Amino acid sequence: MAKILVVDDEARMRKLIRDFLVRAGYDVIEAGDGQEALDEFRANPDTALLILDVMMPKKDGYEVTKELRQTSKVPIIMLTAKSEEKDELQGFDLGIDEYVTKPFSPKTLVARVDAILRRAQDQTGEAGEDNKLEVAGIVIDKAAHTITIDGQAVDLSFKEFELLTYFVENDGIALSREKILNNVWNYDYYGDARTIDTHVKKLRSKMGAKGELIRTIWGMGYKFDSKSQG
Repeated sequence: MAKILVVDDEARMRKLIRDFLVRAGYDVIEAGDGQEALDEFRANPDTALLILDVMMPKKDGYEVTKELRQTSKVPIIMLTAKSEEKDELQGFDLGIDEYVTKPFSPKTLVARVDAILRRAQDQTGEAGEDNKLEVAGIVIDKAAHTITIDGQAVDLSFKEFELLTYFVENDGIALSREKILNNVWNYDYYGDARTIDTHVKKLRSKMGAKGELIRTIWGMGYKFDSKSQG
């Protein structure tokens, strides 16, 4: 039974989310502000995922994320009443995995939690050749959740790891943004293409020269091409 940390300064919102998660079989712990969230996470190192509000006392969601990302890659879903692009970009830059804008359907939120944890579980199966991908100097170990490029470890967020894995698994195939969303985010996304574009931009920058292997297909999406020279 996976443990979920729900962080929101509104008790009613926490109760709403908790009730739906418990009904879905999750173990739920709560925090009412940013500092309490950090304390609860440290006291519960087996926490599988955070649902984190942006606007909170003591420390806001961005501050909490920044501190967590210093030591943990735990998946984070950010709750926000804001929809401006700059706010979402700030969260993605810090390592937020997904955004959910208030008001939202609790059932949709649970579905997103299910999808993230299911994919995380798929990537922590038994070690073996099937869990390793190697191409163009890039080695992806899905079981260990690690990536090396030309022998150097690369630190990726949960979603960046999934995105690069999906690209490499579809080497040479042009992928539409819609197809990427359906396969990497694994739900009917209600936002727009900037989610993918932002993650690709971050991924390319972390990959150094190998980032040029991710080609932009104008008006469509992207293609990972291991044979391109860049």
